[in-house]
Parts: sequence; structure tokens; C-alpha cells
Amino acid sequence: MKGLIYQLKSVRKDKFCIMSFLLPIVVAIALNFVGSIDLSSVGEFQFGMIANDATSETESWLERYGSVTVYQTWEELMSAIKEPSTNVIGVEMEGNDIKTVISGDELAMWQQTAGTLPALYQQRETAAQENVQILERPDILASYQNIFVAITLIVAMFMGCTFNAMNIISEKEDGVALINEILPMTARQYVLQKIFIGFVFGSLSALVTAAICFRLSPAGAAAMLALIVLSAFVSALIGLFIGRISEGLMVGVVYIKIVMIVFMAVPILYYLTGVENNVLSYICYIIPSSATFEGIMDLANGSVAAAGKDMVILAVHCVAWFLLYLFISKHQKKHT
Repeated sequence: MKGLIYQLKSVRKDKFCIMSFLLPIVVAIALNFVGSIDLSSVGEFQFGMIANDATSETESWLERYGSVTVYQTWEELMSAIKEPSTNVIGVEMEGNDIKTVISGDELAMWQQTAGTLPALYQQRETAAQENVQILERPDILASYQNIFVAITLIVAMFMGCTFNAMNIISEKEDGVALINEILPMTARQYVLQKIFIGFVFGSLSALVTAAICFRLSPAGAAAMLALIVLSAFVSALIGLFIGRISEGLMVGVVYIKIVMIVFMAVPILYYLTGVENNVLSYICYIIPSSATFEGIMDLANGSVAAAGKDMVILAVHCVAWFLLYLFISKHQKKHT
């Protein structure tokens, strides 16, 4: 108990650990705020016409599909079209029809629209007689927001790794590690004492982050709690390995950054590539965060049952990393 109190006091003095605890919560609040902003205008089509060429009928028809800006001269219109930061589609009258002008650096969707707009304009009278159903425009950022939330949760769970590693490294530099070696304490007691603080704070940070970002059903909330607990435990155990192999503070920071990058990069790359390969997915599961990321995305999409597999994988990681650390500790004691 005294050892836990000592580590709690060290948390107050470690600004790096406090920042690791608060940063995911701040990011979660920011993501929640951004998600409430209407960004539909970002994907709106923008059309440009020349003043002496524009007709009220054409303007009204184009306004059904996007915003229309009338320019005084052809040069002004071309300048707006060629501006790299915009996707303005130039519209010019050609008898009773229209033709579009683009620079060629627009996104594919805008280029396709520019290509089909003249034909659509020709059939406007026929189309006006049909019943048109306007579908809700999908939120482009919705799926990406879930990815940001999942990575934020992984960072929150990683707090335990950071604290445990830095705590062991500081004890090495202060000479406390030598005292720990002669204390009447088994390897299992040492591991549990060392991972407790990092595990608890990492879990709390992730729980607060999840509460801010998700509105889950009771079953989904229970599954999210299990994912957080298992992931935070694995993270805390990995922190022990980093602390053990690190010779100094700077080396430890480098190891922490490398592990954090791997934790974030592997699941994101596998998810974004969309490759359905069982062998590749099994290889990715070697990194614990892959199962965490997949489970969070499953819960975000409302699939509680699919997250069960990821919990089993994380549970295997917990047992494997714990037994591996105990084995290494006993092996080193026999050879010292």
C-alpha cells in the first residue's frame, strides 16, 4: 500500500503523465464540438458565370445544385476557376445549351459533375415533369470522426505505458531500483504494484474520453468498458518492458514514441487500405492496439457481437505479456 501511495505522489510531480492523462480528454471535447458543426457547405458545388452571359432561368436552375457567383469579366471567372483552393465550375451559354469550364485540378466528383451538367441542362424540361426525391447528403467526416475517436482512446489507454516506463526509469536513475531488488517482494507483487497506477489512470482517461464521444447502449457500454480495461492493462505491461530495457530517460522517451507510433499506425493503415486478408489481419493482431481499434470501430457502428472477438484477443495479450514479464524477471534473478 505504501508503494502505491509513493507512486501516486510521483504522478503529481510528473507533468508529462498529467498531460498524457488530460490530452485525450481535451481532444475528445474538441472532436465532439467539431462533430456538432454543420460542414455540409464544404461539399457544396460552386458555379461561376459572366454577368452579360447569365440568365435568370439558368441561374435559378444552377442554384438547385449549388451556389452561383456572377463575375463581371471572363478574366475574373477564369481566375476563380484556376484558383487551386477552389472547385469552381465555370458555366457559359452556348445558344440554348450550356458548356462547362474547369481547370482540371478539381476533385473527381466535381469533374464528373462538370462533364454531365450540359446533358442534364438539355433534359431539364423533361426532368421537371418527373418526381424528384432529394436524398440526405451523407456526412463525409462521420466515418473519419470515428477513426479520430478510436485513436484518441488508444492514446488515452497508452497513458499507463508512459507512466510505468517513466516511473521505472526514474527509479533507476535515483537508485530506488536497487532498493526494490532487495525488498521481500515477489515478482508478481512487483508487477501488480508497478502497473496499478498506470492501469488505473489510463483506464480513467479512456473512460472519460469514451463517455464524451460515444452514446452507447448498456450492452455497448459494457463491451467498451471491457475493451478499455483489457487495453489499458496490456499498455501498462508494455510500459514495464520499456522501463526495464531503457538505460536512461532519453532512451526511454524514444522507445515510448516508437511504440506509440506503431500502436497508432498499424490499425489505421490496415483499416484505410480495406484489404480483406486473414493472414494480414492475424499479423496485425500481434499489435494489441489493432484489436482495440477494431473493437472500438465495431461498437461505434453498433455491432457489439463483433467486438467480442477483439476482447478475446486482448485477453490473450494480457495473459501472454504478464507471463512473459514474470518469466524474464525470474530468469534474470537466476543469473544475477
